[in-house]
Formats: sequence, C-alpha cells, structure tokens
Amino acid sequence: MVLGAATVCSQILYPLVQGSVRDTVTVISVVLFFAASVSHAAVWRGWRFAAVLVAVTAGGGLLVEAAGVTTGVPFGAYTYGDSLGVKLLGVPVVIPLAWTMMGYPALLVGARIGRDRWWTPLVAGAALASWDLFLDPQMVDAGHWLWRGGSGPEVLGIPILNFVAWFVIATAMMAVLGRVPARGYWVVDDAQRAAVRTADRVPFALYLWTYASSVLAHAAFFGLPGSALLGGVGMGIVVALLLRVLRR
Repeated sequence: MVLGAATVCSQILYPLVQGSVRDTVTVISVVLFFAASVSHAAVWRGWRFAAVLVAVTAGGGLLVEAAGVTTGVPFGAYTYGDSLGVKLLGVPVVIPLAWTMMGYPALLVGARIGRDRWWTPLVAGAALASWDLFLDPQMVDAGHWLWRGGSGPEVLGIPILNFVAWFVIATAMMAVLGRVPARGYWVVDDAQRAAVRTADRVPFALYLWTYASSVLAHAAFFGLPGSALLGGVGMGIVVALLLRVLRR
C-alpha cells in the first residue's frame, strides 16, 4: 500500500517538472512501481512466484529489448538515449523493471477477466501491450528512445510491428507466469482466494490509475492528443472489462 501510494505521488510529480529532474522522477517512479508489484507478489503469491515473475518479465524483457536495439527484431529499429541511466546490453536497466512493474498488474487483470488458464494469457497480454500505446509515444517525445524508421507502417511515428510484438511477447510471458504454482487465483481454497482478491485491489488500483493518469497527462500536459485517444481506446477496452467484473 505504501509503495503503491509512493508510486502515484511520483507519477503526479512527473508532469510538473522538466529536464533532468523529470528524467530522475521517471526512474524513481519505475523503481517504486516495480517494488510495489514484486513485494505484493511475494506477500500474496509467495517468494517463488515473485522470483519467477522477475525472471520472466525483467529477464525476458531485457533479452527482447537487447535483441531489439541490436537487430531491430522483434519491435523494429530503435535506439535508447542516455537519459534513463546505466545500460546493460544497450538497454537502460530501468526498462526491464518497467516490464515487471506493469506485467504483474496486467497478469492479475487478465486472471480476473479471463478466469481460466486459456483466456488469462490473452487478456493479460492485451492488458500489458495496450499500455505501450501510451508508453512509446510519451517516451519518444521525452527523448528516451528513437525509432530509426524502415520497420514498416507506422502509427504516431511508431511501427505497428512494435505493438504487435508487444502483444505476442506479453502474451507469452503471461502464459508462462500462469503456470507457476502460486497462492491466489491458481488455488482452490476459497477463503484464501477471497483474501487475495481483497489484497489485489492495490495492483488493480495502480493499473486503473496508470490508465486514467495517462489519458489526462497525454491530453492536457504532454500535448499528445493522438496517443491520448489511441491509448484511451485501446487500454480503455481492458479497463472497461475489468471494471465490469470488479462490480460483480
């Protein structure tokens, strides 16, 4: 709860600052969100699950990002700048943490909406990939990375291939995580499941906050009406489905 609140506060601060201060706030907000997701996973689904979560999302994220900046596969040709800090394999260290920070809430969103092992990865993959409809335009506008062109049709200056790759990779990650033994949705103890669902209000709130704040920030603060609309519709579909099941 504390880490979640700190994450929200740092994200509120983000559009109010500029330059290197904003870059620092970017990194801090990712680290806080990452810590909130991993600690929640450890407490409510066990340390083994939390470790696999980090390995699959951060480790897997690093590998696909490193392949991307080196070969242009699978996302398209792009390059990271130096504004996000220390790099590993050509990728800022904070980037793999971002895969984890949103990967965990996305998995829970998919589990709540999909309700079984077949639908969960698809819905969770969409929940994570649709976030990139906001993320990529914002980070490109901030100068954190640059698309080099030559990767096929684009929308908002970003290859459509990137968004397709995000969905495929995110779905694969969610499929792996959905098979990891964990407390929560993957057990049959009704009392335990009820307790976990109550605790899951925190990652759900962070997912919903990310959506609402992104729409507002892109439209009112960043001057990015295109991504406000595209992300608002794309991620909004997942949000609408989540709100529907949460009201039951």
